[in-house]
Amino acid sequence: MAMTHPQDPTKRLPGKTVQARSLRNNDTEAEYRLWGDLRNRQLNGHKFSRQIPIGVYIVDFVCREQRLVVELDGSQHAENERDERRTEWLNVQGYSVLRFWNAEVLQERRAVLNTILAVLQGQIVDPCDAIRFSPALQRNR
Repeated sequence: MAMTHPQDPTKRLPGKTVQARSLRNNDTEAEYRLWGDLRNRQLNGHKFSRQIPIGVYIVDFVCREQRLVVELDGSQHAENERDERRTEWLNVQGYSVLRFWNAEVLQERRAVLNTILAVLQGQIVDPCDAIRFSPALQRNR
């Protein structure tokens, strides 16, 4: 069955807010640790929100101002086609996507935060498989 996407990614699908709230109440250890460093504008003043519905998806973390989505993945996400489709859709909507493995967050959190900051500061702008970064598609304005 093909997944349909709303034309306007700012419109939430019914039930997504309840689902996001549930995810916020049941975060993983990696999400909990990273949120401790991102919340309250602790990363150079950038505001992040967690478990936020965007279209049909719920993203782990988003900096709306910079249109950056940060996703944390467990081993079940290795080579996951659904994650690729999700990233492509978010890119089309104007969001860059940066993915980390849970183990990276738990074992190398400073490096993870430095990578997020480098993207936010425009030091990383090109797609990069090594750091699992997929920039937003540029639109003519």
